[in-house]
Amino acid sequence: MHEVPLALLTRDRPIEQQMWRSFWDRLDEGGLQRGETVALLASLSTRMPDQDTLCGFLRSLDERRPRPVGRLDGTVNIVGTGGGPRTFNISTAAAFVAAAMGVRVAKTGSRAHTSTCGSYDLLDLLGIPLTTSYEQTDAVLDRHGIAFPGPFVYPRELMLLAKSILPLELRTLGQFINSVGPFLAAMPVSHQLIGVADHSLLPSLRYVADSTPDRGIWLCSNALGIDELVSSVDNVIHRNDGTGGTWLPADAPGSTSITDLRPTSHQDQVVEQFLEVLSGEGGELATRTVCLNAAALAVASGLTGEWADARAAAEDALISGAALDLVTRLRAQPMPTAAGAAPGTAAGTAAYGVGAR
Repeated sequence: MHEVPLALLTRDRPIEQQMWRSFWDRLDEGGLQRGETVALLASLSTRMPDQDTLCGFLRSLDERRPRPVGRLDGTVNIVGTGGGPRTFNISTAAAFVAAAMGVRVAKTGSRAHTSTCGSYDLLDLLGIPLTTSYEQTDAVLDRHGIAFPGPFVYPRELMLLAKSILPLELRTLGQFINSVGPFLAAMPVSHQLIGVADHSLLPSLRYVADSTPDRGIWLCSNALGIDELVSSVDNVIHRNDGTGGTWLPADAPGSTSITDLRPTSHQDQVVEQFLEVLSGEGGELATRTVCLNAAALAVASGLTGEWADARAAAEDALISGAALDLVTRLRAQPMPTAAGAAPGTAAGTAAYGVGAR
């Protein structure tokens, strides 16, 4: 057995970056037994590895892929770790509202893992294509202020892992991959808003965020265990800029019901529910919560420094129909091409529900 899955099983030492490098080389060559990759994923998903092992894992994957050409300056990414109570696609709705406010938003995601409908699934139903390269992502951002990067942002090793455990599915063994998914997507943005459902992950994810100097990262959590900001409860934001945490008090305390945030149980009503939310007809909590997340994107991106102003602007973008108009334009217009854009498919990483919603 390779030393990486063995060390994960015994938990007797940290796994350094060079050990991970050797493991990925063996995986690329097809030199691993199926049981080794199953053991690796099962061990990782049973318990979060130590911080050095986690950073070695992420850095070893990052070094294997081509570096993005240029940066998406002034752009913010919103994504969640998945898990927790099921909700409609809050972060995707917030991305549209923020973009309608003037924030440049690159929304990464995945197929459904723990949720009823992942962001990629929703975009398919809406008829909004994913981008297939950084050049194309930049072009879509310039045109619409929002883009949805596809599986090309994730390491190809994740697809190799998924193939290596067939007929088992990565969605069954890949909880760890989903939990660290926000750090697996190579998005050269200025800021990143990450919702964390499982509070036990926070120490490890804070360590990774604090060790990531190339972008501002906000890790968001709340007592409901939902991987977005929720307006009816207190929320905590950890920043990696050395300023510590931010406490956002509930704007309407006293009720912990999240009925307005629940997803529809009927697949053929997913789009209808989503468009109702963006029309301001999804219920008071849905409206306030989407606007809170959109406001966070505006503040994180530097569009405004005042939370009250950001929330008011978000509500205006939603109630005025500007966010809904943006969805309509994206559904109606073809995907622009860009020089050097690589072909992409809906298969690969996304097909296995890898990443984060």
